[in-house]
Amino acid sequence: METNDKQEIVKAFEEKVRLDLIAFLQKKEALDEVVPECPDVEEKWSQIARAYLPDGAREFQEYPVVSLGWVMLMGMAMSYYWDTDWSKYASRDDLYQELRDKAGYDNFDDTVVKTLLGYEGEAAEKITELVAECASRVYNILRHEPVEPGTEAALGCYIAALHQLYLAGMSMELNALGYHMTPFDPNQN
Repeated sequence: METNDKQEIVKAFEEKVRLDLIAFLQKKEALDEVVPECPDVEEKWSQIARAYLPDGAREFQEYPVVSLGWVMLMGMAMSYYWDTDWSKYASRDDLYQELRDKAGYDNFDDTVVKTLLGYEGEAAEKITELVAECASRVYNILRHEPVEPGTEAALGCYIAALHQLYLAGMSMELNALGYHMTPFDPNQN
């Protein structure tokens, strides 16, 4: 397979995942019609990906939904950091490792949802279930993608899936924090 073909497959896959996550989260009322964006948090993706990929890839074989879901939680955490004190967190390159090391990779969900974001009881369960549903949806899309496991294209699709889950987590938490975007109408006075 040519490099351009691989890139096109990954690009199309990423767009499919993006659209699916947005539609699903809007249906669940976790996102508004206009999805919030945050360039500061988006710019941290490559740094987060480099830190997360060794853990996520290792866990993917046995726990694919966890491998995919934890990065969505990281997107949520980054939005929280951005909203709380971005000047403190923007230059740090160890945010994923710090969160992971609080209670270990296996407890990353509790660390982010309960300890960092402060969700408790039913609210914590709801967030955790929503992240798991998103990760399951993406895993299903990934499983049905016509790429051979273990290939460069398969790795590209996995990383694209992680990227879109990170961005979905970012947008979902921004929405939860009260960042509701409305379309701009230049004709409105």
